[in-house]
Amino acid sequence: MRLITSRAELLLWRREHPERPLHFVPTMGALHQGHRSLLVRASRPVAGGRLPRVLLSVFVNPLQFGPGEDYERYPRDPTADGALAEAAGVDALFLPSLATIYPGGEAALTRVSPPRRLTAQLCGRSRPGHFDGVATVVCRLLALIRPDRLLLGEKDWQQLVILRQVVADLGLPLSVQGCATVRESDGLAASSRLRYLSGKERGRARALGEALDAAQALGQAGEDRSHQLIAAVASRLGSAALTADYVEVVDPHRLVPVKRTGSFSLLAAAVHCGASRLIDHRFLMSRAPIVAIDGPAGAGKSTVTRALAHRLGLLYLDTGAMYRALTWLVREQGVDPADAAAIAPLLQNLDLRLLGGVDGEQQVLINGHDVSAAIRGQEVTGLVSTVAAHACVREALTAQQRAMGLRGGLVAEGRDIGTAVFPDAECKVFLTATVAERARRRALDLEQRGFPVPPLAELEATIAERDRLDSTREVAPLLQADDAAEVITDGLTIEQVIAVLEDHFRARVPEDAWPGPDAPSIA
Repeated sequence: MRLITSRAELLLWRREHPERPLHFVPTMGALHQGHRSLLVRASRPVAGGRLPRVLLSVFVNPLQFGPGEDYERYPRDPTADGALAEAAGVDALFLPSLATIYPGGEAALTRVSPPRRLTAQLCGRSRPGHFDGVATVVCRLLALIRPDRLLLGEKDWQQLVILRQVVADLGLPLSVQGCATVRESDGLAASSRLRYLSGKERGRARALGEALDAAQALGQAGEDRSHQLIAAVASRLGSAALTADYVEVVDPHRLVPVKRTGSFSLLAAAVHCGASRLIDHRFLMSRAPIVAIDGPAGAGKSTVTRALAHRLGLLYLDTGAMYRALTWLVREQGVDPADAAAIAPLLQNLDLRLLGGVDGEQQVLINGHDVSAAIRGQEVTGLVSTVAAHACVREALTAQQRAMGLRGGLVAEGRDIGTAVFPDAECKVFLTATVAERARRRALDLEQRGFPVPPLAELEATIAERDRLDSTREVAPLLQADDAAEVITDGLTIEQVIAVLEDHFRARVPEDAWPGPDAPSIA
């Protein structure tokens, strides 16, 4: 492990092995198992199997401590920090001085001020200026280090949301990854400030997690009124003689109070116990999350959606296959694809099923016929938009899709999933690519499936016309939802696209709320 103390040393180290991505974990030291978990996550290979370099910084930032807070006595243990870092496989430990981070002193410092709408609630109410200090030091560190990925714990959810916003607003060229809260054996969220607690105080502090657990159970039982959940937490905190700084139910991303929990909310609290101020939270979910991936035909939605669903432990809903299957039936029955009145009877008692198949391939059955392969042919592809444009078709299949999504827990793709079918999806992505790239992919797919391959120019014209039809149809036109993240896949491998999608999902649905099948143990 390299020990770095100056800007010059950092610059030299950063120039080594430029082919390896750089992952960065900023801390204030007094490292614990939560930090170790971040470092282990930071060392995981990225898409393509490349091993990243991991840089850990330890800097107690004076700007984020208010008057009367514990800056002077904040725990500092550089020897133990170095040992934990080396054991976790860190490539370099950055121990900057105050002069390195703030060379001109506070008076000459350019400060970063996050949006007031994100700092006015929760911890920001009683700690004015705290998040300005956090954002300022993190931006300074990012400018010095220039990492590819910044890893932060979900324990301080408000801080994570704010820093994601700062990175996005400033257009900084890096990804922000949140990692699950790590808890100690007694359930307390790992924190440097636990060192302040006496044995008796630690026993009292456990009431924070117990109170949040009890309120979460109330929510799972159907209680969605925020004031009732807050009252349940406050009562238990009072019984344990813990002084609450706040107990709030807020929107997880806007951080504004909500009166009812809805499908996804954050219950957060901060308490004073002895000399320590402790924070914790629980996510309240009325159903498992839904991921909606919209985008034009040929953007690769089916391929990456299937893989993303497997990675996140969610079900894959191939809505495009549903429209293709109906189009196959229309052709099979000799019905005019442009005649809505003739198609309508086919929708009565329609038996359409999507089943898991071999090697992750989805099996598509319509009225007992396995059409999994047949629906990928050019004949069906050329007619899907015409059939899908009919109001009766959209209404019937959208109703089926919404019924599938009542319990959540799925990744759905199509061309109007986030706007028409699941407008309340937790994560929305608009996946697209240029017409030329989509034509190239279509030709390759047809060749691999054994179908005739038209000239690329013909495929490009077909795709462009399909885009026009999809985006101008009267019923549920192809549009990018206002809250959908756009992902352009040209030049990206499938694994890279999946990694980008997973980052978008985790920005909306934290590991604390939905760990996923491959999540590490956080107990």
